[in-house]
Parts: sequence; C-alpha cells; structure tokens
Amino acid sequence: MKEIHHWIDGKEVKGTSGRFSDVFNPATGEVQARLSLATRAELDAAVDSAAKAQVAWGSTNPQRRARVMMKFVDLLNRDMDKLAEALSSEHGKTFPDAKGDVQRGLEVIEFCIGAPHLLKGEYTDSAGTGIDMYSMRQPLGVVAGITPFNFPAMIPLWKMGPALAAGNAMILKPSERDPSVPLMLARLLQEAGLPDGVLQVVNGDKESVDAILDNPVIQAVGFVGSTPIAQYIYERAAATGKRAQCFGGAKNHMIIMPDADLDQAADALVGAGYGAAGERCMAISVAVPVGEKTADALIEKLVPRIEKLKVGPWTAGDDVDYGPVVTRAAKENIHRLVQSGIDQGAELVVDGRDFSLQGYEDGFFVGPHLFDRVTPDMDIYKTEIFGPVLSTVRAGSYEEAIGLAMHHEYGNGTAIFTRDGDAARDFANRINIGMVGINVPIPVPLAYHTFGGWKKSGFGDLNQHGPDAFRFYTRTKTVTARWPSGIKEGGEFNFKAMD
Repeated sequence: MKEIHHWIDGKEVKGTSGRFSDVFNPATGEVQARLSLATRAELDAAVDSAAKAQVAWGSTNPQRRARVMMKFVDLLNRDMDKLAEALSSEHGKTFPDAKGDVQRGLEVIEFCIGAPHLLKGEYTDSAGTGIDMYSMRQPLGVVAGITPFNFPAMIPLWKMGPALAAGNAMILKPSERDPSVPLMLARLLQEAGLPDGVLQVVNGDKESVDAILDNPVIQAVGFVGSTPIAQYIYERAAATGKRAQCFGGAKNHMIIMPDADLDQAADALVGAGYGAAGERCMAISVAVPVGEKTADALIEKLVPRIEKLKVGPWTAGDDVDYGPVVTRAAKENIHRLVQSGIDQGAELVVDGRDFSLQGYEDGFFVGPHLFDRVTPDMDIYKTEIFGPVLSTVRAGSYEEAIGLAMHHEYGNGTAIFTRDGDAARDFANRINIGMVGINVPIPVPLAYHTFGGWKKSGFGDLNQHGPDAFRFYTRTKTVTARWPSGIKEGGEFNFKAMD
C-alpha cells in the first residue's frame, strides 16, 4: 500500500505518529493510499524550521521572490496534465474540471508575479519641517493555510502564492482526503527556486489544526471549509492573537426573471448546479424563478438537460459531466437530505437515488436530483448539501426572490438572469452577498480581484487573492523621519502638532 508523508525542509519526511488516514479512489471505493497524520510535536518542529528559513526569504528583495513565482508558473503549465491526473484520481473530478482547478490557482500565481508593485508602501515628503513619513509592508513571518478537499490545487495555490510572494514562510495543512497534489506543488516550488523550509506541507487531522492554532510562532491562518469549522478556527485564532481569514459554507441562489433567456438560464443552472458533483462552495443549489409561468417553463427546460447528464469516472473521457463525490459518508449524507426533502413535501422532479454505474457499484457516485416547490423551512433549503441536488423555490415577485437570498444565513455567491439592466443594477447594489453574477452563474472573480463571502460564509475582514491577499499576509509599519539641521534646541515635552 502506498504511503503519503509530509514535505519538510525540501524533502519528503515520513511521519512518526503511527496514525494514518485512508485515501480512497472515489470511483471504485477502494483505498489507494495511506496518509501519515502528524503529531503536535511534528507540526511544531516544522514551524520552528520554517521560522528559521523565513528570515532570509523575507529579506530577499520582492523582485527575486517574484522570479520564483514566474518560474513556478512555467512548471505548473509543464506539469498541468500530471497534476490533473493526480487530482482526479483522489478527488473524482473529471479531467477537464481538474485542469480547471489547477488553472484557476495558476492565475493567482501569475498575479503574484506583480508582488514588487503590490508591496510598495506610501511616502509623504515634508510632512512637517524637515520631516518625511513613509510606510512599509513587511511579511508577518510564519503563516498557515488549512485547505479543503474540493479544490486540492486551487485553494492551496490561492494561499501559498500571496503568502510566499510577500516574504512569509507557510505551513500548509491540506485535506487528508486528496493530499497528493499539494505535495506535488511543493516539489515544483522547490524546482522553481523556493528555499527549503519556506513551504512545509504537514498532513494531519484536527490535532494538527489545533496545533497550528495554538502555536505562538504562527501569525496568521487562512482556512476554507465548512462554516462550523471556519467559525471555530476564526474564534480560536483570534483568542490566541492570530490574524484569521476563514471561509465557510454556501447556499447560492440564482434568480431567474420573467424576461430572462430561459435556455441560457437552464444551461447555466445545469452547469453550475451539477458540475463537480455539486462539491463547490460557489455551486448554484437554489433556483428562484419569478412567477409561476417562468417556473413551469424553467422546469420543462431543466428536466431533459438533467436527464442527459453523463455521470462516470474521470477515465471515461472528457464528455463525462461529473464524477463521484469524495467519500461514502458524503454520498450517504446527500441521500439522507434528499429523503428529508421528500418527507417535508418538496416535489422530486428528477430522482437520482437509484443511480448505479456498471462496474463501479462500490464507487461514490450520486445521480442528479431536481426538486421543485421547495420552501424555506425545509432542510434541503437551509443546509448546504454539497452534492448534485438543485432545489427550485418559486417566488411571486422580484422582491420576494431577492428577499430569499438576502435572508439566508449564507452569503457566498448569487446570480440574477435578466435582460433588464435596472433590475440587474438594483440586485447588485442591494444584495448582501459577497460575489454577484449578472447573467453569470458562478461569479468567481479573476485573480486580480478578491474572492470572499458575507454573513456565515466568511469570517474576517480581508478576502482571498487579489490586493486583499497581500494586505492579509503583510503588516504595515509607518516611519516618521527627521534629519535635524542647525543648532539643536533641546528636548520638547509637549505633543506638538505638525507645522
């Protein structure tokens, strides 16, 4: 059985805990590897080593750090297929979707090549007589990233790129469900010229997470995962004086106005609702058609599209629409929530409960589901299902539709499909959600803007990637400098305002 270990000081290091986690092939249900789980002592030792390596890295000029990012981009493009294959084999994503996972992370690394500009401070000449003032952005030191299973390339790249380009050392604790790609990324960074010890990949479970939160050397923690864990990490990090940026769950609504192009809307819903088996924090899981006529027409267009979806393993070709979910427990939880929707009175229009794939009966495949006439009191509406389940909530008016999204506890992403510019503008202005699409179903910003949700989808005041990432991974130091000339007049004992 293959064993997967840690990446410490530029080399693979075997774990010493004797504890392992199984890494599955989601398509077959078979265990394909065992992953070492770190002890608190192992985590602390990795932090101590990273702190020593960070001193020289933080002193390296930003342009030289950016050149490492530049070379890293070349290597990511070179090994794109290898990374995607490893990702698909452990996560279950289709091969094109896995390449997209790597690509959206790579784009953030491209943005990080601009670190010399992003790290520039401010300068005021002659703030007072003979006095100049300037600010500097300096690295925090050692920071940590705790990343999820559903984007095992993209989210680690979102975390490590800005953190390293800003001069920090990083402790990366990836998901134990699909750990191979983060280790491959660490090797590529070494090849790109990153000094040993500046990036440490420590595999683990809650023990490692708590060790990160308790370690006094770690200055900041970035997390993506479920809302309960995001809130736990945010609160515990704050209690120990760490900067924290924690992103949680989602329940993303797409409002379909009566004037929308319903073929376009239906295509968008199918892609956004069922892509990656619904295991995306930006997946559309709630369709909100406005008016009964719109709702009836939308359901009529959705059903044949959903029934044609091809579900299968990534090895079955690029025409597979989505693959298995990540674990058997995830599959069972999806089926439990689907049953709750039926029990609570929703209409199951497309029933995927009996889906089975010949030759892959033990895999974690879930058929597509479509609910109609869902109401806000139902569990399938309130809960993030994280599976191929689309719920339709009918709204009588635009105000009712926007109210549904605004009153839900999650606020990650949302979208409106309409030809009415006034409605779209009003929606974008009023909605209390972090990322908004107008005729765009999954409004994930490009790398030079920032990604982040509101309400219980995000904890912390700075977002991922874009300029916010460099603000998060640096602290500002402001210097007031005076170079006296002439005869010294002695000390001043009052707090004197600038002349």
